[in-house]
Amino acid sequence: MSIDIVAFIADAIKMATPLVFAALAALMTRHAGMFNMGVEGMILCSALGAVAGAHYLGSVWAGLLCGILTGVLTGFIIAFAHLTGKTDLYLTCIAFNLAATGGTVFVMYLLTGEKSTTSGAFRSYQIPNINIPIIKDIPILGRIISGQSLLTYVAVFCVWFVWFLLKRTRVGLRIRSVGENPKAAESVGISVTQIGYIAFLFCGLFAGLSGTFLSMSWVTFFMKNMVNGRGYIGLSAQNMANGSPVGSALVSLLFGATTSIATTMKSQSNFPTEFLEMVPYLATILAIIFTSIYKINKKRRLEQGIK
Repeated sequence: MSIDIVAFIADAIKMATPLVFAALAALMTRHAGMFNMGVEGMILCSALGAVAGAHYLGSVWAGLLCGILTGVLTGFIIAFAHLTGKTDLYLTCIAFNLAATGGTVFVMYLLTGEKSTTSGAFRSYQIPNINIPIIKDIPILGRIISGQSLLTYVAVFCVWFVWFLLKRTRVGLRIRSVGENPKAAESVGISVTQIGYIAFLFCGLFAGLSGTFLSMSWVTFFMKNMVNGRGYIGLSAQNMANGSPVGSALVSLLFGATTSIATTMKSQSNFPTEFLEMVPYLATILAIIFTSIYKINKKRRLEQGIK
């Protein structure tokens, strides 16, 4: 089996893009003290919203905007249920993900008469790929960095943006304060509910970008259950990186590489397809196990040092 290493790295970056957005989405609510498992369903709804918006409004940019707005709306729904309705967040997210799985198929059927994909009913729109001047002409590096989807470069910017937001702005300080000690934050006049809504707003923004990438860049149509666990992988990535935006992006790139390996092996080997499709999720489980072991050992050493 021969592998084009340059093409492999470029594909890994592409496949990591929706995971980076998913990780950033989960990271925002994590820092506000909320573990949002609803990212999976939010991304799925956004993917359909982007394709439908582009088709009916006749513009790729309208589709991008609709995908983002769908993500923000779904984030608001979960936030309203949990923060205002005082529902249990875990149960709310589970219910939302289940509703999104069936609801997107139902809406797709109402709009197209199809229950599996919009490819035959909706016009295809694609987020453009960007060829970077000068860099595109550099051997090897040009093939890796240049020619990626616009949203891939947006994902890189968003990693910096989230770091700057959390570390260098008043809003970010308040989000982290609420996440660390909500009662102390309330005692100095910070509204925990308001900060929770803001965190979910940003979560919806990134989930919308992830869904839009899947349905307007990865492919150019919506497909039943096309997120396929990427929201959960994003959750795992930010958890392994302990809430660090840069760390979350690097772990997402690692998971993107495993997906690229599985895709390459499908076309160049006789391994059972079912096993290869399992590779990214198996890698996620193993990574979580090793990370947990490392954290437990580190905590044990600290406790022994204190004693």
